[in-house]
Amino acid sequence: MPAIQKVIPDVPVIDRRNMNVWEHEPARQAVEGTGRRRLLVSGLLTEACVSFPVLSALSEGYEVFVVGDACGGLATASHELALRRMEAAGAHMTSWIQVLLELQRDWTRLETYDGARSIIETYGGGYGIGLNYARDIIKP
Repeated sequence: MPAIQKVIPDVPVIDRRNMNVWEHEPARQAVEGTGRRRLLVSGLLTEACVSFPVLSALSEGYEVFVVGDACGGLATASHELALRRMEAAGAHMTSWIQVLLELQRDWTRLETYDGARSIIETYGGGYGIGLNYARDIIKP
C-alpha cells in the first residue's frame, strides 16, 4: 500500500496470502519480535482477516484494540457481528479518531501538530470543521 509505505518507508513489507496473519510465521515473528503485548488492529474483511488474528492473539494473552471504523466487511451486519464477536472474546473496540487523538495527546505537541490537525480537518467531519473555525476565525 503506497500511501502507508510513504509514511513508514523503513518498515519491511511481509507478503502473505492467508487470511489469518497470526498463522503466517514471518508476520507473526515480526509482531512477537517487537516484544509488545498490546496490538492495534484494523484491516479489510472484518469477518476474517481482522477477526481471525485478533481471536488468535487474544487466545495467547495479547491485549488487542480493534479500530472498528478502519475495518471493512462484506455487509454492515456481518461487519458488526464480527466486531461483537471480537469484543465478546476480550478485544477492545476503538475508532480512528480516538487512536489519533490518543497519539497526539494534546495540541501543544508541535512535532505532530500539523499532521494530526490536517488529518482531522480532512476526515474529521464536524470536529474538523471546528478546528478550521478555531484557526481561521477565533485564531487562538
